[in-house]
Amino acid sequence: MFVMVDGMERPLRAARVATYVYFVLCGTLMGAWVVHIPAVEARVGIGHAALGGLLVLLGLGAFAGMRAAGRLTDRLGARTVVPASGALCAASLVPPALAPDPWTLAGALLLFGFANGCLDVSMNAHAVHVEQAYGRPVMSGFHATFSVGGVIAALAAAAATATGLGPAATLALLGALGLATALLAARALLPGTAAPAAGADDPAATAATATGVRRQIRIFAVLALMVMLSEGAANDWSALHLKDVLGTPASTAAFAYGTYAAAMTTGRLLADRIATRHGSTAVLRYGAATAAVGITVAALTPWVWAAFLGWALFGLGLSGCVPQLLSAAGHADPAAAGANVSRVAGLGYLGMLAGPAVIGWLTHLTALNHAFLLLTLLCATAATAAGTLRGTTTPGTPATPAGTPH
Repeated sequence: MFVMVDGMERPLRAARVATYVYFVLCGTLMGAWVVHIPAVEARVGIGHAALGGLLVLLGLGAFAGMRAAGRLTDRLGARTVVPASGALCAASLVPPALAPDPWTLAGALLLFGFANGCLDVSMNAHAVHVEQAYGRPVMSGFHATFSVGGVIAALAAAAATATGLGPAATLALLGALGLATALLAARALLPGTAAPAAGADDPAATAATATGVRRQIRIFAVLALMVMLSEGAANDWSALHLKDVLGTPASTAAFAYGTYAAAMTTGRLLADRIATRHGSTAVLRYGAATAAVGITVAALTPWVWAAFLGWALFGLGLSGCVPQLLSAAGHADPAAAGANVSRVAGLGYLGMLAGPAVIGWLTHLTALNHAFLLLTLLCATAATAAGTLRGTTTPGTPATPAGTPH
């Protein structure tokens, strides 16, 4: 366990800043790929259906990277795995833009997804150790800066297009800058790993604790699946909802996702303060409940202004849920933070990938807006199960005694 003592404030602050840097880097690299998808699709000469299949490989690569990085981070330390993953992710940004055919693109996306998954889990594991050292919630702030990376990627792509720089050159430039950033920020990361959990010298106690932790991690992973499936559905269907269900112009419908994303970013900037004051259980419970109300309003209202309000509430409510689940997974057993974060993040990521497809499948049975009621059910379930976070909250947050009503 890292403990903040006199003289450690500056290194700890530097480690926190470095963690922000890696979250921004991860968001920038992924955003750079996303904004160049149309150009890569045209270069390789494939259709939307083929591209969709190739993007599944990116997701599978990310899932594999998450699982691999978890144990590596616990074994080698985040100070080794985070910069290595960041460098690999930056370097692997370029091959998709140079792929001459679908088979080459498939391999390039598999590699990029793997590297992105490694960076995602390792930087979250390091964030858990930073949070442990601070003794108060800081995880949601890291996740907010991931969104900043997406904005940077969009602005960089726009500037490159204005100057006549092609997609390959743009991704090569961003990859080179990302590689330098990943290596330069490494020195500020926290050294070492968390200490073993209390009672590690008692085999019986250790076995009982490990069994309890595994059970908690499985619950957290299922909750992450529910929450991130909801996030994935919002990413792909929010704009289509306003356009196809409420009949708004495409230019207006685009603001549905913008409203959702802006509310989510705002919520993540505020969630750490709320968790410090009221506890991470409250953030998950009332956040998921707010999301359930928001998506229900969006699904059932006939008014455009109310739909925007619903999507805003949905984003605001979901904003703090995943950071709290990842934080709880890391703090459940600080010595295995990487492996536990990878399990929760991995299943959650599968949920995000599945979200758009699940809603799309439901539209064969019912209207799009009625399909959103599945998200209401998932968010309500997450709110009901929020009490499972008790006992794994961040040091410094209010503890909820057993038997206290929620």
